[in-house]
Amino acid sequence: MDFFKNLFKEQTGTSFKKELKNILGFTPGNISLYKTALTHRSIREKADENNERLEYLGDAVLSALIADYLFKHYPYKEEGFLTEMRSKMVNRQQLNEIAVRMGLKKVTLYNKSDNSLKISQIFGNTLEALVGAIFLDKGYKQTSKWVTERIILPHMFIDDLELLEINHKNKLYGWANKNGYNLEFETIEERIENGRRLFTVAAVVNGERIASGKAFNKKDASQIASQVAVEKLNIINVESSSENADSPKE
Repeated sequence: MDFFKNLFKEQTGTSFKKELKNILGFTPGNISLYKTALTHRSIREKADENNERLEYLGDAVLSALIADYLFKHYPYKEEGFLTEMRSKMVNRQQLNEIAVRMGLKKVTLYNKSDNSLKISQIFGNTLEALVGAIFLDKGYKQTSKWVTERIILPHMFIDDLELLEINHKNKLYGWANKNGYNLEFETIEERIENGRRLFTVAAVVNGERIASGKAFNKKDASQIASQVAVEKLNIINVESSSENADSPKE
């Protein structure tokens, strides 16, 4: 806790600025923006004190910057390919992993005793909030440069992402349709965790619960359940799924 006390000292303090500069690679201007960007709602509930508003802004800015990058990087690719690639690059799990590698976990202020946060993607959300803070502090041009140099080039390997399958739900539906199975997603639990709804969704094949996933919205929970099911059933690809997957019980 001493670190976090030092982290949110008066604006004249040097500890927070030093940590932040190491991550950003530049000296921030409006330091309060970055303090807000690194504060999770589990610590500060007021809208102007936590990072949810900046996350909203940063999500839009990051999506636009990545769309611009892909548009220039792939001058002859069609819209569908570009849209899919953007989805892969702003994937929640991907952004969370990048944020941790960048060191955001060390400087994010959140309630460590909240077990539900362990299954969430709060550091990826914090990264988006940080992009929002940079945008407000430095403007679009410098934010674009920072995102390219600090996120895209060192962490998002385009050639690998082209081959990556991230929509496990579509993959599972394709496998089920090919093999004549009935696939449904069932919400098996819904409870309140620290003021937020936590959903548990199960992937149900031919009436049998194959896998389940938990998240703070049903869409993410069903994607997690689909990923677990795809791995459990050893679904390699839709075309050859009937040969590479175990059939569920009839």
